[in-house]
Amino acid sequence: MNKRIVFIMNPISGTSNKAGIPELIANTLDTSLFDYEIKYTEHAGHAFELASEAKDDGADIVAAIGGDGTVNEVARAIVHSETALGIVPCGSGNGLARHLLLPMQLKKSIELINHCQIHELDYGIINGHPFFCTCGMGFDAFVSMKFAEAGKRGPITYAENILKEGLKYKPETYEIEDESGTMRYKAFLISCANASQYGNNAYIAPQASMSDGLMDVIIMEPFDVIEAPQISIDMFNKTLDKNSKIKTFKTKKLHIHRNEPGLIHYDGDPIMEGKDIEVEIKPKGIKIIVNPFADKSLRKPNALQTAACELFNEINLLRDDIAKQGNKALAISKKLQRKLNK
Repeated sequence: MNKRIVFIMNPISGTSNKAGIPELIANTLDTSLFDYEIKYTEHAGHAFELASEAKDDGADIVAAIGGDGTVNEVARAIVHSETALGIVPCGSGNGLARHLLLPMQLKKSIELINHCQIHELDYGIINGHPFFCTCGMGFDAFVSMKFAEAGKRGPITYAENILKEGLKYKPETYEIEDESGTMRYKAFLISCANASQYGNNAYIAPQASMSDGLMDVIIMEPFDVIEAPQISIDMFNKTLDKNSKIKTFKTKKLHIHRNEPGLIHYDGDPIMEGKDIEVEIKPKGIKIIVNPFADKSLRKPNALQTAACELFNEINLLRDDIAKQGNKALAISKKLQRKLNK
């Protein structure tokens, strides 16, 4: 008996024209193995409704055609079920697809569905909202809001928002509690990652895995105008976890308290929440079609990228040492001046 696939297409997500996708599916999907239908979203939340109906109707696979928002809606409708998630990436970021090393070319992504290799993978929940790539608060939630308001999608819009707003953003103080205890940080952002990147190959958590039952927690400490470009470079070079301004750890569950209510995001979707945030990982909670031919070494930095990051960290440590010595010399000078003035 053929497997049944329901494709759910968001006609307005991303930057590409989707008019030719139905014909591409008809010509590429192996119809000796699959029966399929295509359904179109008409409003926000519709992908969740369509995916829920497909799951309840016994579909073997629900494939999201769109970006991370469409993928999130479809995925959260089918968690803890026998229905698997397929992804035909054509959004602006495609974070989950890129982490899974799925091809960005539409034809190749459909061909991959023909192989139908399915793995049980983890997903996360932040204050009741499922996420499959990342969630967080602080500056990345602020950028998610700006990105949603921009009306344009893609890495240029993302970079514009970072450059315009980043150095003006005020860090917040967070109290973070996990299995090992409670810590207090002043941070530019806190991100909890199930997968390695936001999208557009911006790696917030290069070591993150969707099959280890843990999330990677990334705490970005305040930085200055000199350090900002290197942090951006490290994100795209997969070396952010080696940056001296970054603290990381892995955990199953997290409680975060902040002084004021504010924005959080889940898979780039911003929402207002209160002072207390609960985040947890649900191990092996969703079935996803993966790439059986994926080269996982592509997630790792090369030797040149690693060396460049290490060099910058050494320079940064030297800057910190010079600054400390300067402050010490200034303190001694002031002390001597006070004595001379007596």
